[in-house]
Amino acid sequence: MRIATWNVNSVNARLPTVLEWLEAAKPDVACFQEIKCVDEKFPREAFEALGYNVETHGQKSYNGVALLSKYPVSDVRRGLPGDDTDEQARYIEALIEAARPVRVASIYLPNGNPVGTEKFPYKLAWFERLRLHAEGLLKLEESLALCGDYNVIPMPEDAKNPAAWTGDALFQPESRAAFRALKWLGLSDSHELGKEPAGTFTFWDYQAGAWQRDHGIRIDFALLSPMAADRFRAIETHRDARDMEKPSDHVPVVVELED
Repeated sequence: MRIATWNVNSVNARLPTVLEWLEAAKPDVACFQEIKCVDEKFPREAFEALGYNVETHGQKSYNGVALLSKYPVSDVRRGLPGDDTDEQARYIEALIEAARPVRVASIYLPNGNPVGTEKFPYKLAWFERLRLHAEGLLKLEESLALCGDYNVIPMPEDAKNPAAWTGDALFQPESRAAFRALKWLGLSDSHELGKEPAGTFTFWDYQAGAWQRDHGIRIDFALLSPMAADRFRAIETHRDARDMEKPSDHVPVVVELED
C-alpha cells in the first residue's frame, strides 16, 4: 500500500498539477492538506475518475483536509476532538479497508505565527489535542499512519539554514517538544525508518528564491504506529514536484507499507 501526504496549497488552483502527479505516482491513499475550499467546491469528480473514493473536511478559503483512497473507507472522523469550539478544518481520519486495513489521518497542524500572538498558544493546544487523540488510537493496536503538514522543524538538520528560523513558530522549543511528545507515544517517523539523507526537505517558500537556493525545511511527516512500522517498506520524497508547473510550496511524501 502506497500512502501519500501532500499540502497542495489550494486544490482547485493546482488541480492539473495534482492530477498529473497522482497519475504518475499512483498512490493507493492520498492525504491532502490546505485544500482551501468547502466540501461542495472540492473537485471530487476529477479524483473519482482516477478510481479514488473521496472524503473531505473543508473550509472556505483556508485550511481544509482530504482523504483519497482506492479502497473503501469507513469510520470517517472530521475534526480533531478536544475542543468543540474549534471551527478550523485541520483533521480528517478514516479506516482504509484494504485486505490489511490501515487507519489514516490527514493533518494540517496550525502554523502558530507570529509567536507573540494567540496563534502560538492555539498551535500548542492543538498539538496536545493531537497527542491525546493519538494516545487513544494507539490503544486500538491497529496499523495507523498520521500523515500531514505538521508545521514543525524537529531538528536543526531538518532545515538548510536553521538560524533563519529561530524566531519562527515552527522552530520554537515548545513546538519541537510537542512533536517529540507525540512521537514518544510509540510512533515512528517514516523518514527515519527509511534512512533518508540529511537535506531531504519537503517545503521551500515561494519568496526569496528559496527553491533555487535549496533553502528548504522538512515539515511533512508520516508517523507510523508499531503495527504500521512493522509493515514499512520504503519512503519517497518527491522533490521533483516542486519543479512542476504551478507547484505547491510543499512536495509529496509517499510511504509504502506491505499489503
